[in-house]
Amino acid sequence: MFGSKQPSPVAEYAATGEVERVYHEIRQTLRVRGINLIFRTWAGHKGLLRVLWDTVRPNAETMMFEQSSDQIRSAAVELARPLGDLGAKQQTLLGPSQAFQLHEILKLYHYINPKLLLLASAVRQGLDGELSIKQYSATEPAERIAPGIPANMAALEMEDENPSSSQLQTLFSDITETLSLRSINSDYRSLALWPNYLDAVWRGLKPKVQSAAYGTAADHLRERSRRLASELPYPVPLSRARLEGEGIDFDETLQSCETFEQLLPGLILNIAICLRDWQPDDALLRSPFPATAIPPRSQNDGRPEFTGGAK
Repeated sequence: MFGSKQPSPVAEYAATGEVERVYHEIRQTLRVRGINLIFRTWAGHKGLLRVLWDTVRPNAETMMFEQSSDQIRSAAVELARPLGDLGAKQQTLLGPSQAFQLHEILKLYHYINPKLLLLASAVRQGLDGELSIKQYSATEPAERIAPGIPANMAALEMEDENPSSSQLQTLFSDITETLSLRSINSDYRSLALWPNYLDAVWRGLKPKVQSAAYGTAADHLRERSRRLASELPYPVPLSRARLEGEGIDFDETLQSCETFEQLLPGLILNIAICLRDWQPDDALLRSPFPATAIPPRSQNDGRPEFTGGAK
């Protein structure tokens, strides 16, 4: 993605100026306590994160976006069921505090990953011109979500991508090689805070992710996301002329979006499979952090304000 000399992703603690402003808006609008790899990657390219986020943000602020993400999440739970149980929780000795923290991290990814897939699909379709001229047909603006990070959401914490532990080095290497990843994803880095649990997870997941049934399930989830993205209310004008006018490589941006759109369905399925050790399916079908809408008369008052310096 982005050629052989791609810049490094921008970590949250290193964000300044425009990137810091966008990171703040992403946390508030997507209601997540951290910045995922897709945004950190785009932030490594001057101007790209601002253009993509500012273009897709009107949709990301809507209840329709939230509800569409809910549909992707519930579809993943249904698709995970026939792939079989994992049993990683039962194989790992976890104290009550460790189990609680781990469960909260899994819930965080269960919540945010479907949003990231929907966003990647919307951006890709915008780049393809499919959503560039779309117009919202209703007389009133689409209902907007109340922004803000849920108070009970865990922080997005991760192990270093180059860990000192030989156990994690071996695990990360096997995961990236098996899944043909350029780098280890945030989900695995977070689970690596409990190395024995990640080891049990990967031993159970590895044969599943290599199966035809898993590939079919991921394809189904991706197509669901594309359909839902096409139904979002607002246009996503990301023409070649616009991006190149901003000094952004259009083809590499499109390749990046396609890469994330390929990657995320598997991550969503993996988290759903993991969580089936922790919660019954009917509970997993519901959003772990239900959103509320801004009252119609307050629709212009709910945008998250950035005052600088927030991390």
